[in-house]
Amino acid sequence: MTRPLHPDTLAVREAVERSQYGENSEALYLTSGYVQPSAEASARRFAGDEEGFTYGRYGNPTVASFERRLAAMEGAEACMSTASGMSAILMMCMGLLKAGDHVICSQSMFGSTIKLIGADLAKFGVESSFVSQTDVSAWQAVVKPNTRLLFAETPTNPLTEVCDIQALADIAHNAGALLAVDNCFATPALQKPMRFGADIVMHSGTKYLDGQGRVMAGALCASQQMVTEKFLPVLKSAGMTLAPFNAWVVLKGLETLDIRMRAQTEKAFALAQWLESHPAVARVFYPGLASHPQHALAMRQQSGLGGAVLSFDVKAADPDQARQRAFHVLDSLRVLSLSTNLGDTKTLCAHPASTSHGRLTEAQRQAAGIGQGLVRVAVGLEHFDDVTADLQRGLSSY
Repeated sequence: MTRPLHPDTLAVREAVERSQYGENSEALYLTSGYVQPSAEASARRFAGDEEGFTYGRYGNPTVASFERRLAAMEGAEACMSTASGMSAILMMCMGLLKAGDHVICSQSMFGSTIKLIGADLAKFGVESSFVSQTDVSAWQAVVKPNTRLLFAETPTNPLTEVCDIQALADIAHNAGALLAVDNCFATPALQKPMRFGADIVMHSGTKYLDGQGRVMAGALCASQQMVTEKFLPVLKSAGMTLAPFNAWVVLKGLETLDIRMRAQTEKAFALAQWLESHPAVARVFYPGLASHPQHALAMRQQSGLGGAVLSFDVKAADPDQARQRAFHVLDSLRVLSLSTNLGDTKTLCAHPASTSHGRLTEAQRQAAGIGQGLVRVAVGLEHFDDVTADLQRGLSSY
């Protein structure tokens, strides 16, 4: 029996079989339809009784290669890709929930996730509770007989809060529910939530899986049964399909994920230390720092590395001054990019309160700990001295 391959090998090798042409780089299949060998075979394939591609909305060889590779890297049985990270969350909710069901989420999750689950799905009768990311007892306290799903993002965007995955998995399973974990920040290069009991791992492939800010993609990793019975029917009906070209780009991005994440994490740690000692900075949020409240937990769950995203609060007397100073830092950038995306090889900086979490109410932002003076930095691959010099320009000239 052949021994299992290591994750870094799977990252460059796992894919569908080569075509008759023997290509070494996985092929990009641009087609919306597939010629069937016979009417009987076509009928079986459309019924799901025989493997084979039938229509572009249902599947594609390039997309299948991406799904197989990501599933292997996460340690999952299967994967279902989607057009974006948010469409992956929508697919998960549509596949698993119905009117009257209850979802528990971290109140520190990405702003669009909070709006989708807390407001949009509420119109269809799905109940939700939002609790402290780090307080396990708070999650337990809101469990109801109709609770079907717990959903956490760890580390969170933008404060890098870390939840205890195993503890939340125990709560979910004891209640007959499932635990889903958004693994966008850590990626399977640093963290594998299924090792700690997660049932579903969600990704926005737009971020580090691509790694160069080129395309949008999303994915859900789970059991083969869940993917086949819960997510695939939603895909076929709703059509949040990942385009083959985008799948090919992210597929190739996975090949360098490990080395990119480790290099960017090293730079992020150094930047977090530099910011923590800066006189114009009030606080730095980064799991790799000993000052982070969940530092020890993060080091256990994230392979001893803190990831490539950090945030910091500028010093200010009040919220208005904090917003003004944060904007000044961002407007003073000459090298780094003012952009709300993350996961790029270029360092990206953003003001979460007015962008990614701008659609939340002030009360929701306050509950999530996102103030007007908060700046998020997704660290890229530039030279460390150039990164600090660019931030120093704004921090030293209020």
